[in-house]
Amino acid sequence: MPRPVLLIAGGSRGIGASTARLAGERGYDVAINYVRNAKAAAEVAEAVKKSGGKAVTLQGDMAKEEDILRVFGETTRTLGPITHFVFSSGIGGKNSRLDKATADTIREVIDINLFGCLICAREAVRRMSTAQGGKGGAMVFLSSIASVTGGAGEYVFYAAAKGGVDALTNGLAREVAKEGVRVNAIRPGPTRTDIHEPGRLERITPLLPMGRPGEPDEIAEAVLFLLSDAASYISGAVLNVSGAR
Repeated sequence: MPRPVLLIAGGSRGIGASTARLAGERGYDVAINYVRNAKAAAEVAEAVKKSGGKAVTLQGDMAKEEDILRVFGETTRTLGPITHFVFSSGIGGKNSRLDKATADTIREVIDINLFGCLICAREAVRRMSTAQGGKGGAMVFLSSIASVTGGAGEYVFYAAAKGGVDALTNGLAREVAKEGVRVNAIRPGPTRTDIHEPGRLERITPLLPMGRPGEPDEIAEAVLFLLSDAASYISGAVLNVSGAR
């Protein structure tokens, strides 16, 4: 049987990179999208190949529709029909209270975290839905526990964008439930990735219920579960992987 094809938006770093490596170990071919760091994406692709899978790296800004369309098209051309999709692209923006944030910061955060997720989800449905000639599939969006806590004093604009991702998960799952497509999301808590401004993770770690941040591999395990057939009756779920935060 052909290996399933997983496209990861934002697959060169952090949770996306851990998800790509784990997916390679578990039998997926993986398309790794990145914006700037081609070297990091190539290292992730090499790890997938060492696990026996095919891998391709695809540059593209997930805040731009034209880049999203190209990345989806190139994935299909190089690896075959997309069966699984993960949206892991995201930025926190410059941390501040909302009344101190610039419009440019707010727009950039919304464009990448929410607009990009919406357009990617649209393209995934167009390819997976049995109503549109696809064979079904599964997708997982990376939300954030900030959508629950609100991000006060740091980035309520980021929290608002992730709240939109939660709503997208709920609504889209219902739209495509009879079309062979499952849609779920993960809300990570603070995780050891480079999305944080310098010093932030160290500052908030003593406040975390477990006394430590999450590791990208811990989040990736939950992502792979929701993508897998073991989660065949799970759709519309938003799972907290947040260390009780």
